[in-house]
Amino acid sequence: MLDVKCAVFGRLENNCYLITDSASGYSALVDCTDDSDKMLGFIKNVNLKYILLTHGHYDHIGGVKTVKEMTGAQVVISEKDAPMLTSSRLSLAAFTGGKQNNVEADILISDGDVIKLGDSEISVISTPGHTQGGVCYLCDDKLFTGDTLFFCSCGRTDFPGGSSSEIIKSLKRLSSLDGNLLVYPGHDRQSSLDFERANNPYMK
Repeated sequence: MLDVKCAVFGRLENNCYLITDSASGYSALVDCTDDSDKMLGFIKNVNLKYILLTHGHYDHIGGVKTVKEMTGAQVVISEKDAPMLTSSRLSLAAFTGGKQNNVEADILISDGDVIKLGDSEISVISTPGHTQGGVCYLCDDKLFTGDTLFFCSCGRTDFPGGSSSEIIKSLKRLSSLDGNLLVYPGHDRQSSLDFERANNPYMK
């Protein structure tokens, strides 16, 4: 069973999720906006095994370097988005005044991979469109969608590497998943897959 805690960070109000396998006590952080005192307090005293990145834009990776160094957690990102970890241009930090602390990935993932967190299994779903290498993470009835699926909306596709046709395909793929999954997006409020199927204009 997976326990989920959420906190909001940064000027873009990113959702970061601390997920913990209740049986083992092992934790992972889904996206890592910054290395502020608030972030470090959020993950304080947990056994952090992974930093699971949904994609490589600066507002999702700004604190990865510090958190990795402090906790020894392994950095997990798709192969296509991994170059963003070491390029302020690719992460868009260079164009926005965002923070870029270069860091290397430890684990490169692709569609269908499974990450073991104690007794929990986290499945990787490739969802390009917002970025070429965007992914969602699925565990139990919980779906962490990054900037692919939002409450009644979806991620922007006008940045380099974005594609409106690809994100629609990705949203259709998410819509086809079994069950009324809990949706944990990278920004804005949480939702459910049934609600998004019925109300999100980009999923119809």
